[in-house]
Amino acid sequence: MARPREFDLDTAISKAMNVFWAHGYDGASVSILLDGMGLTKGSFYKAFTDKKSLFLAAMTSYENQQVASAIALLNDTDIVSGKERIARLFRSIPDDVAQGDHRGCLLCSAAAGPAADDIDISVLVGGLLGQMRNGFRTALGASNGIDQREKTARLLVTQYVGLRILSRAQTSVSELRASVEAVIELIGED
Repeated sequence: MARPREFDLDTAISKAMNVFWAHGYDGASVSILLDGMGLTKGSFYKAFTDKKSLFLAAMTSYENQQVASAIALLNDTDIVSGKERIARLFRSIPDDVAQGDHRGCLLCSAAAGPAADDIDISVLVGGLLGQMRNGFRTALGASNGIDQREKTARLLVTQYVGLRILSRAQTSVSELRASVEAVIELIGED
C-alpha cells in the first residue's frame, strides 16, 4: 500500500514558485528546490516526476494568482477608462520595486528564459502572454479600430515584459516610473 503524501501539494507548488522566481528555471537546481520546498528527493519525484513538471505546475499556479489578477484589472469595467486600467497595471511595476519587490514577473522571466528552449514551457508562456494581450486589447476598447488596437496590445505586452525584467535587474524606481509614464503617454487619453 502506498504511503499517504505528507505535505500539502499547493503549499509545495507555492514554495517552488518562489524558488523559481528567485533563481529562475535554470538556476533552480533540484537540490535548491528540495531545500526551498522542504521535501525529500523521493517525495519530490513521486509528486512531480521532474523539475519541468514542477515548473509547469508553478506557472499554472502563477497564472491563477498573478496573471488572473492583472487580467481582472484590465477587464474591470468599474474603472470606466480602459487606458486608466492599463496605467494602473503599469504603475504597479515601480510601486512593487519601491516596496522592495525586485522579483519582477515569473511569466516575464520565463519568457526570457526556458521558453526559448522547451516547447511545453513555450506553449504555456505564449498562452499566458496571449491572455495579457487580450486583456490589453479589451482595455483599449473599440474606439481604437481593430488593427490599431491589436498593434497597441502587442506593444503593451512587449513593454510590460521589458519593464518587469528591468525591475528584476535592479533598475531604479525613478527610471521605471519614467519608462511607465512614457508608455502611458504613448497610449494617450480616452
